[in-house]
Amino acid sequence: MKRLIVTADDFGRCLPINEAVEDAHVNGILTSASLMVGGDEVADAAARAKRLPKLAVGLHATLVDGKPVLDPAQIPALVTADGRFTSDVVRIGTRIYFDRKVQAQVRAELRAQFERYRDLGLPFDHVDSHHHYHLHPTVYAILLELAVEFGAKAVRIPFEPPLASWRARHDKLGKRLATGLFHWRATSRMRRLAHKAGLKTNDRVFGFADSGQMDASHVADFLDKLPDGVTELYCHPATRSWDDHPMPPDYLCIDEYRALIDPIVKEKAGQCELTSFSKI
Repeated sequence: MKRLIVTADDFGRCLPINEAVEDAHVNGILTSASLMVGGDEVADAAARAKRLPKLAVGLHATLVDGKPVLDPAQIPALVTADGRFTSDVVRIGTRIYFDRKVQAQVRAELRAQFERYRDLGLPFDHVDSHHHYHLHPTVYAILLELAVEFGAKAVRIPFEPPLASWRARHDKLGKRLATGLFHWRATSRMRRLAHKAGLKTNDRVFGFADSGQMDASHVADFLDKLPDGVTELYCHPATRSWDDHPMPPDYLCIDEYRALIDPIVKEKAGQCELTSFSKI
């Protein structure tokens, strides 16, 4: 059976993303959204989610390229002079791995994010992370512990099978192979640990090698080659551009939003079971 979760990341980051999430859920194929609780428009996102009871919402845990929930003074190793998380993922990842003081700051910030999510009063469908930073083994261990404590139902496993991805698109074979092989061992371990903790997982994702480029053509191609099992297709839709900390210039957020409400895409998605993490 082909089961498909369609997720919008960065819910709560800005109004154009929130607008896209609501419309793509009501009038398109979007089934799920991952909430950035440190985002500027998290209150608006939560209000929309509460009037959309079939939208499955989870936590988009953020440790890089975003705003913290805690006062930056409490997590100095994780932020830059402007009070935002660093975008130097390699440097901070190394410090997280080796420095227990930095690990303590990660734990404190992630707990604060889980607590804020709980305080919003939303059902807890799943947890994932901004830039898939829970691929970091230390971060993942903390994330799993908190997910169980706070009652999340599932965790995203960000593994895109390279050959299945290539068969859908017939491009970027080298990138797809390199990314898939690099993450295969780590994500296999992540899946085992999640199941041991009693959390559900997807079988695969589509969108990893095409992040920011999931327009109607991409989405339709992936739907044509959708394997059996549980696939999560994730994207970054927005109804319009915005000025404050926008996406990278090559991200086609408006096109990704339009893809989710495209009639051809909707017809193709009708050939599988649209679902959410908590229902798998």
